[in-house]
Amino acid sequence: MNTGHDAPKRSVSAPGRVKEISSTANPIVKDIRALVQKKHRDETGLFLAEGLKLVIDALDAGWEIETLVVARAAQDSALLHKTASRTVALGADLIEANHKVLEAITRRDNPQNAVGVFRKKTVPLERLAPKPNEVLVALDRVRDPGNLGTVLRTADAVGAKGVVLVGETVDPFSLEAVRATMGSIFAVPVSRVGEAAFIEWRAGCRAPLIGTHMSGATDYRKPDYASKGSVLVMGNEQAGLTDALANACDTLVRIPQVGRADSLNLAVATGVMLFEARRGILEL
Repeated sequence: MNTGHDAPKRSVSAPGRVKEISSTANPIVKDIRALVQKKHRDETGLFLAEGLKLVIDALDAGWEIETLVVARAAQDSALLHKTASRTVALGADLIEANHKVLEAITRRDNPQNAVGVFRKKTVPLERLAPKPNEVLVALDRVRDPGNLGTVLRTADAVGAKGVVLVGETVDPFSLEAVRATMGSIFAVPVSRVGEAAFIEWRAGCRAPLIGTHMSGATDYRKPDYASKGSVLVMGNEQAGLTDALANACDTLVRIPQVGRADSLNLAVATGVMLFEARRGILEL
């Protein structure tokens, strides 16, 4: 289920255009700058990836680039020049900009030398049902872009099947979330779905759903994460899992704690769960 509208398809039969822009009032700059707002990402189907590493990661993973903005002052960088040439060859536009334009686009005083405009991409939930020895993460109403980005990065590190965003979640294609993934947004399949649709999908899923919960009676190290695969269901940062999602889980687990803190950060807890699931898989 894709979010928003797809951007108009462009022809890749001809090289892209190369433009030099020095004014923040240029309409092209205004359009790109507007992508920091969710409304415009949803309307256009596009998002920003800041930094040459992220741009290269996206291109290597086959994501479709619409525009690449590069710092005119950094044109002597061989890797930047190669990436710019690659972008133009793909049919996307190349904008050579000054520091002020890059600051305006990223809203940062110290912007990086490259910003890519890419087409958003999500996958249907049906494609992510885990098989034996596979793990999938489902996040319930995650609110913090840093948490989401860190979860995606960790899911990438353990080779997770994907990440499912359930209910009203933060946009995974926000500039903050994309930054926090360190490029893993381009490697980890993401699906977005409502709670009712997720629970309906759960009825046909052969892998057990294992949720973390304050009232969980099972130590997180006990479940069998591997033999049928597993779906880790992680709750909202403040409220935890909804009753409906908790009831949909086959097992509710707890992560033992001995200090004064009564809970873990969502990204930390998800990391603990993912690596435990991965350990179980490796031990088979």
